[in-house]
Amino acid sequence: MTDKLNKEDIKNLLPHREPMLLIDELINIKKLKSATAIVNVKKDSFFVQGHFPGEPVMPGVLIVEAFGQAAAALTAAGIDKSTYENKLVFLMTVDKARFRSPVIPDCKLELNIEAIRSHGRVWKYQGEAFVDGNKMADAQWAATIVDRKK
Repeated sequence: MTDKLNKEDIKNLLPHREPMLLIDELINIKKLKSATAIVNVKKDSFFVQGHFPGEPVMPGVLIVEAFGQAAAALTAAGIDKSTYENKLVFLMTVDKARFRSPVIPDCKLELNIEAIRSHGRVWKYQGEAFVDGNKMADAQWAATIVDRKK
């Protein structure tokens, strides 16, 4: 396994597509343990026009979504492909989410995520989001792997 995934690699692991595929890279991968996701928050990101006009901010729910996508990519990259084929990862819970500073377009958001534990198809994670070394948000969440409807 590589310690880095680019956007195309991530597309091969996740069903998400533009504009909802938020993560651009997954780096520093430690198989089924931890990774850092890179989200390039751009001035033309889909949410900028409406959230908020004149003073755009990345919505907190999208930061949580990016945490979830990073965790799904970390897990999918680490488990046997046959186990993950025809599966989807669904967010189950979000706990202790804190948003400390607004994430403003034209930045690189770094999401440091860690798998805390797994039990069957349920995984628990935690993560911290940073811009230029400043903590912007943190959360814990759980997700489950389910069969894709045909």
